[in-house]
Amino acid sequence: MVIPELEHQDMENVLKEMVHFLKKKNKISKDKELYEKLLQRERLGSTAIGDGVAIPHCKMKLAKNSLLMLAVSRKGADFNSPDGTPSYIFFLVVSPPDNPSLNLQILAAIAHLVRKADTMIQKILKAEHIYAVLEIIREEEEKLA
Repeated sequence: MVIPELEHQDMENVLKEMVHFLKKKNKISKDKELYEKLLQRERLGSTAIGDGVAIPHCKMKLAKNSLLMLAVSRKGADFNSPDGTPSYIFFLVVSPPDNPSLNLQILAAIAHLVRKADTMIQKILKAEHIYAVLEIIREEEEKLA
């Protein structure tokens, strides 16, 4: 699930846009609850990890398995990044609360991929369609394996 171009450039509306996308794709039913949980998490501390990437995440009883999506903002969005730069790539993760280790594994895998694949962000921002974005991520994962 990929949003190839986010419309908004502020944290709250970026989160709303991603949650709305999941609702539209019938991946979630409690969109308001998910939005509130994501917003609560951001208030604890930004999920931006720097280098143009944010990983908004929360735990919620949505499904038995974790839910992962990617959103791209070529304009960049203010996500209170520790390095002070806008975020361009968003990996949204929603995990079931009864498996906290799975949630940590997913977050760690994303952070590892982002840190090790130095040109991935630039390639994704230049990609012209969703399939190209997915192929870039797949290629970078294979390099790390």
